[in-house]
Amino acid sequence: MSSSTAPSTARLWSVDEHLDDILAAVEPLDPIELQLPEAQGCVLVEDVTVPVALPPFDNSSMDGYAVRVADVAGASEEFPAVLTVIGDVAAGAGGLPTVGPGQAARIMTGAPLPPGAEAVVPVEWTDGGTGGGPATGMRAASAEPEGAAGEVRIHRPAKAGAHVRTRGSDVQAGDLALAAGTVLGPPQIGLLAAIGRGTVRVRPRPRVVVISTGSELVQPGEELGEGQIYDSNSFALAAAARDAGAIAYRVGAVTDDAEALRAAIDDQLIRADLLVTTGGVSVGAYDVVKEALTADGEVEFRKLAMQPGKPQGFGTIGREHTPLLALPGNPVSSYVSFELFVRPAIRALMGVDDLHRPRVRAVLKADRALSSPEGRRQFLRGTYDAESGTVTPVGGAGSHLIAALAQADALLVLPEDTTSLAPGDELDVVLLG
Repeated sequence: MSSSTAPSTARLWSVDEHLDDILAAVEPLDPIELQLPEAQGCVLVEDVTVPVALPPFDNSSMDGYAVRVADVAGASEEFPAVLTVIGDVAAGAGGLPTVGPGQAARIMTGAPLPPGAEAVVPVEWTDGGTGGGPATGMRAASAEPEGAAGEVRIHRPAKAGAHVRTRGSDVQAGDLALAAGTVLGPPQIGLLAAIGRGTVRVRPRPRVVVISTGSELVQPGEELGEGQIYDSNSFALAAAARDAGAIAYRVGAVTDDAEALRAAIDDQLIRADLLVTTGGVSVGAYDVVKEALTADGEVEFRKLAMQPGKPQGFGTIGREHTPLLALPGNPVSSYVSFELFVRPAIRALMGVDDLHRPRVRAVLKADRALSSPEGRRQFLRGTYDAESGTVTPVGGAGSHLIAALAQADALLVLPEDTTSLAPGDELDVVLLG
């Protein structure tokens, strides 16, 4: 798995070395053909071209009257153009009437422009066929059939093409609709439907299973006993996996028993493209993740030169060599580790190019200098102000301070060679939102 021959316990691994190992072992998922509703959030693996122009025909962008330009030239409220209404054109209509000299067709928004017509006059520019003043609206022919015949007075002129959406004004047949590598969001799904694509070839969203460990963990909604805490990690990490683009499955806390954990992991392999465990990776007597996963040498456990999140594990398990990332159990440690290692792995499985959260340079806004241990890359929580280009720390450095994490929208990055950072200094910031 690693190019290094040094035992994992003999040295501290850098953040970048650990991430490189993970990404080297993660391959994008094989493409599949999916129906449009199931393709949301997936990544296209081929260019999609437009088979038919959009819109496929000239159509009205207003409720009004389809007219010839010459017939309404010079029209005004004092001297309106009086035209004969020859019929009603609704959206989806066929057998269109032909508009000749001195004629108009009542037309609804989205309806095809009938032959002979060159423009659409909005109903508000007319009397609506009532013989009175300017109309304020138009009713459908089924509700007002008399409006599709008789005469209409038009109070303004119209140029050729006025209020007409011309054929191909959106996209032309043969144009590139979406390029390979596009993540399919709601607008992209809408475009695919508009050009008639019912299915599309994509890389599926990765299935990520999150398993928390610890006999002290109780599910939210249950009553806490002595020495127990609520399981928050599995909820936070499953939510983070969904936010990264995955389909997330959360497994309730597994007790501190190596056999029970291994059984839980084996049960989940059938539905996992990536497994994430949290807790049980340090040097305690009950660190069952290490006990359960090191027997066959499948998962390597390391100490990283970072704070929080020093203990980490990574490997592949099962016949399909499913990637597994073992994260620390402290809430802040597990979440920071997810952002640094799991999120890029999920994005790599999806086949996208942008694996990482965006980073910016910002000015530290704080009451005092920040300290950081030498040789460690420290990640602190903070709030970023894009307008001023400043970042403010939130909470302390403790890896249990989940309340502060909930207020943060950024991670402050203090490099390995930085032991102190003063207010006004610049630093790298990872944007979380």
